[in-house]
Amino acid sequence: MTPAPDLDLWLKVLTLIEPQMARGQFITWFKDTTILGREGNNVVIGLPLPMFLNWHLEHYRTMTIAALKEVDPTIDQVVYQVDGGLKDDTTRTLRLLEHFPDKKRRKLPGRAEVRIAEGLTSKLLNPRYSLENYVVGPVNRLAHAACSAVAGDPGGKYNPLFIYGGVGLGKTHLLQATGNAILRTMPHAVVLYTTSEDFTNQVIEAIQHSKMEQFRRRYREVDVLIIDDIQFLANKERTQEELFHTFNTLTEERKQIIISSDRPPKELTIMQDRLVSRFERGMVADVTMPDYETRYAILAEKAQEYGLLLDEKVLRYVAEHATKSIRQLEGILMQAVAQYELEQCVPTVSSMTEIMNKLCDSMDGKQEDVGFEKEPEKAIAFQDVLETVSKYFSVSVPDMLGESRVREILIPRQIAMYIGKKHVRMSYVRLGATFSNRDHTTVMNAVEKIETKMKEDGQLLREVRTIEKEVGISA
Repeated sequence: MTPAPDLDLWLKVLTLIEPQMARGQFITWFKDTTILGREGNNVVIGLPLPMFLNWHLEHYRTMTIAALKEVDPTIDQVVYQVDGGLKDDTTRTLRLLEHFPDKKRRKLPGRAEVRIAEGLTSKLLNPRYSLENYVVGPVNRLAHAACSAVAGDPGGKYNPLFIYGGVGLGKTHLLQATGNAILRTMPHAVVLYTTSEDFTNQVIEAIQHSKMEQFRRRYREVDVLIIDDIQFLANKERTQEELFHTFNTLTEERKQIIISSDRPPKELTIMQDRLVSRFERGMVADVTMPDYETRYAILAEKAQEYGLLLDEKVLRYVAEHATKSIRQLEGILMQAVAQYELEQCVPTVSSMTEIMNKLCDSMDGKQEDVGFEKEPEKAIAFQDVLETVSKYFSVSVPDMLGESRVREILIPRQIAMYIGKKHVRMSYVRLGATFSNRDHTTVMNAVEKIETKMKEDGQLLREVRTIEKEVGISA
């Protein structure tokens, strides 16, 4: 067979393969490759070096066959052939750097930004924000649906997309999730995410250095422009002027614009009317504080994400009382995660109450904002310890104090002895007398056994710390 490179077919195949790979690997292993020809339903792929053969067979054969079949369903298999003459032969191979230019975002050292094109920087999109993990409820269903539609058809009928709502209600999550979704399906798209403050600073810098033409050209080359907190452009006339013209250029070219604000367009009264009218031309959707059921679902999903097991009554309690914002919900949950990891303490209603009170105090000193008051401090009574251990392990106090030596009773009894000695400052003799007149050495051995096991058994440590918290003991 005389090799007859089919570069058109190979380009279509590589266009399907490239998004599935890291750019460095793609350029390294597909440079100087080609389709040499066909043998019936088999495609002959040429490789420039012998070392490529095993690597392609092991790593890229399945991917390549799938891409070939997508382009031409009649293709069954691939056959690899090493042809040393392919290296640097631009007549038989594709110039990959020309067909697949590097538009990959480059993280800027020490900054939460990436360079997405020459002269253009974008805020980093948080990879944890996705449309799939955004908990949808009645108050945000429209906004989520609009973002999903934009992700599927950027520059389509929902352009611009304007999302508004109060602080901490999930606007940023939606904006960044939409950007991430677009990049998944269009990896070469230039998606620029910025804030109105950063946009203003770039306008000022361009004016100072007489580079307004470069600024305009760069911004008008983006495929998706996402601006957070647009309300802060109020009273910034020159910045609004530049945004207006950029807005017109991008929408005329069917480039997507996504904007967030703390209020609807009609309430941006100190902005240019013509700019506000552009905002209202597209899709306007609001997000408000989720209802109880949605707050509960958010907490449950976030807890699962962090690997934190929360009792249903704890979820219900926090969802009932944390009514300010989603950000407040997440802040409470993060404190619980930290407490669990650092203090080995399983969250309870009592510990969550403490967390919420502390957060509330640090924000504004008003406990009533989360719907409860702190309980007055009180001395620890051993009866409280017994009742808390009894409730935690579902054993009765009389059984713990009695003679039974079954494990289900023995461990709770030893924990109660340990807490009584360490925190209530009861003597071994007094503890022995409390537990059916046991000898003080029996109590001593029980306390030492729990102390030793807590160092080796993470589960036991968590259980003891949780009981201590419930009783009111700070670890």
